Amino acid sequence: MERIKPHTLSGFMELLPKKQVLMEKLMDTIRRVYSLYGFTPLDTPLIESSEVLLAKGGGETEKQIYRFQKGDSDLSLRFDLTVPLAKYVAMNYAELTFPFRRYQIGKVYRGERAQRGRFREFYQADIDVIGDGSLDIMNEAEVPSIIYRLFTELGLTKFVIRVNNRKVLTGFYELLGLSQKAADIMRTVDKLEKIGPEKVRGILTEDLGISEESAGKILDFMAVRGTNQEVLNALEAYRGQNETFDRGLDELSTVAGSLTAFGVPEDHFALDLTIARGLDYYTGTVYETVLTDHPEVGSVCSGGRYDDLAGYYTDKKLPGVGISIGLTRLFFILDDVGLLSGDVPTAPADVLILPMTEDRSWAVSFATALRAAGIRAQIYAEPKKFKAKMTYASRLGVPFTAFLGEDEIAAGEVSVKNMDTGEQTRLTFDDAIGAIRAELDGKSALRPIAE
Repeated sequence: MERIKPHTLSGFMELLPKKQVLMEKLMDTIRRVYSLYGFTPLDTPLIESSEVLLAKGGGETEKQIYRFQKGDSDLSLRFDLTVPLAKYVAMNYAELTFPFRRYQIGKVYRGERAQRGRFREFYQADIDVIGDGSLDIMNEAEVPSIIYRLFTELGLTKFVIRVNNRKVLTGFYELLGLSQKAADIMRTVDKLEKIGPEKVRGILTEDLGISEESAGKILDFMAVRGTNQEVLNALEAYRGQNETFDRGLDELSTVAGSLTAFGVPEDHFALDLTIARGLDYYTGTVYETVLTDHPEVGSVCSGGRYDDLAGYYTDKKLPGVGISIGLTRLFFILDDVGLLSGDVPTAPADVLILPMTEDRSWAVSFATALRAAGIRAQIYAEPKKFKAKMTYASRLGVPFTAFLGEDEIAAGEVSVKNMDTGEQTRLTFDDAIGAIRAELDGKSALRPIAE
């Protein structure tokens, strides 16, 4: 029989056990934080009818989608979590309570060119708040606090949440008489950080046919910097000239003014007029989060406000606000720059029990007692030499090993070895469980990211 060389497709991530544990800890933290803010979990199918999934298709989306036939069915793999959410809300509208707050962590698929840090299969971690007909601005103001809490809980400290409002930009371009080109201008200005102001100026004047004077005004507007209050003060100079601009400025002021109440420090939040987000459906507040020590990786969490989530599926107006984390890419980046913690326990068990007699009942009883106390326990029953057993324990990285020989069984005790310190003590079951529990509690607070 000819053997096939095992391989993983390009653009797909597989992790070894220790790193998979760290990925799971990231996911657990995300679920816990999202739940703190009243979001309910949702899981939608990986495969959808192409008709449903591509209702808003076309362009690059349709080129990148994984699409196939199964019998008479035209099917596609989901390429994000937002379109399936739109379908779900439209389909279950009568059964849902609004505002509907959901979080979802799931895999999505895009057939784009695989490259370093870019994947064809990857996890997204999303939250969205969906309103019925309307959605209060305070939902947009709360989002930065969720981002801040999440990234802090993960162990990151050096990050900034950059915020803008699309109405501010739309109103400004209306003032310049450039409404018809607003979307193209926003997509161009969104590249400022990557290609610089002169190249942006060239695209504005040469490709979009905007006058040098207007291009200069756009770049001057985008160059507004300072504290959040200084940015708001600079924007006040434009007030009263355009209704859309004024609404956007009011919304931006509300979001910025809620920082303290929502617990977001000023140094983790910045009003940035260059942030537009590339997608046209964003209509209000927009967000991008960057790692300040690694700006080259771009946004690691982005999103914004949109006025019509499910217009392709229902005539009901369902505005919302949401953010998305490309979790697989974020994990790759954190690993690449050495920010994943090496201190977080990644062993599959807290205690490896090594029975030293043919009678295994005492080992089974101790494992049962440990598990009843919420301590993960594994019995190593293989007929190996003692050195091989300890090598197994070391390679797994278990914090404790427990020996049960004739002396321990006769005394109703167990010998417990701390694998980090090498200290070994003989204790009763209850005392051993208490000592192990105390040590584990000290490590449970460790975060998966260590800057």
